[in-house]
Amino acid sequence: EASRFYAGLIQEGAPMGLLDIGGGLAIDYDGSHSDNSNSRNYTTREYCSDVVEEVMTICNQEKIPHPTILSESGRALVTYYSVLLLNILDTNVFWNGKGRQEPIANELLPALDNLLYVRTMLKEETAQECLNDLNYYREEIRNKFLYGQVNMRERAAAEHLYWSIISEIYTLMKDQEHPSTHLKVLEQQLSDIYYGNYSLFQSLPDVWAIDQLFPIMPIHLLDKKPNRQAILSDITCDSEGKIDRFIGRGGVENTLPLHVPPEGDDYILGVFLVGAYQETLGDLHNLLGDTNVMSVTYDEDGQFSFHNELEGDTVAEVLSYVEYDTKQMEAMIRIKAEKAVQEGRITAQQRRKIIASYTSGMRGYTYYETDQED
Repeated sequence: EASRFYAGLIQEGAPMGLLDIGGGLAIDYDGSHSDNSNSRNYTTREYCSDVVEEVMTICNQEKIPHPTILSESGRALVTYYSVLLLNILDTNVFWNGKGRQEPIANELLPALDNLLYVRTMLKEETAQECLNDLNYYREEIRNKFLYGQVNMRERAAAEHLYWSIISEIYTLMKDQEHPSTHLKVLEQQLSDIYYGNYSLFQSLPDVWAIDQLFPIMPIHLLDKKPNRQAILSDITCDSEGKIDRFIGRGGVENTLPLHVPPEGDDYILGVFLVGAYQETLGDLHNLLGDTNVMSVTYDEDGQFSFHNELEGDTVAEVLSYVEYDTKQMEAMIRIKAEKAVQEGRITAQQRRKIIASYTSGMRGYTYYETDQED
């Protein structure tokens, strides 16, 4: 169509010569080389050949000079040149690989009769039936709690028992020759939450806005097999600040295979192919600012070097973006601290520590800074 318009404009006497075909060159985010929305099933050469052939055919038909063709495939050019690194701050483990065996207090047993009965009936051939019953009885206990027929201790014990039995059902189902369609749902229910030191809305806004998939994986411990299934949560207070769709071998997965973070050491994940617009599209949700940036280059011998290190936004800078006068804020803290000394509520030494801590925080990173970074 663009070629037809181009030819028509020339025939109307317009001084043409350039044909801008815009963007449109896809990116193979999931590596499948397929026609799904996160991939592409053609090469750059094939894309260019198809465009040139179409334009050439129409120009030849209309007997007009061939134009210089321009492409604005910016995303396809720059997406490969950036990776977001994030360290895992903490994890919330819902399932430790075995059913929970803690004893149940006698006074709680009557409220848990039905759940305990499900456990006695559980075996491989009844796993699906037990799952259905388990979900029904759990909802029943929740409703009884709302109407005051079950107290908080009984409700808590029921939840505890529910997750114990769910883990047992999952263990049975995942070893079946023909796993239930509910297996992926159970995997998601039992998945861990890994809390990453990042803001989805600042650094990966396309994940939230258009359900974009990016390749995500650990950048170390690659000689060890991941033994956990997890989703990733950011450090904002927003319930949508999470990643729960990942690129898997068979398509989109709801969890990501990860390792147990090494004790006393960082566990770092890389989010790849984020060079196209992520930081520029990002916003200051929860006042989490730009991240630290570093350029990495390789020489002809394959040796790499780091340079052009840029520090991310400080707390003071981000506060100034939303019209706070940080100098005035620091002055107010000094005045209040001095008054507290005069009133005998703190010592002069405590005053110095308070002011030093406050000013250090103002000049610090908006993301969590570990002791190692200090």
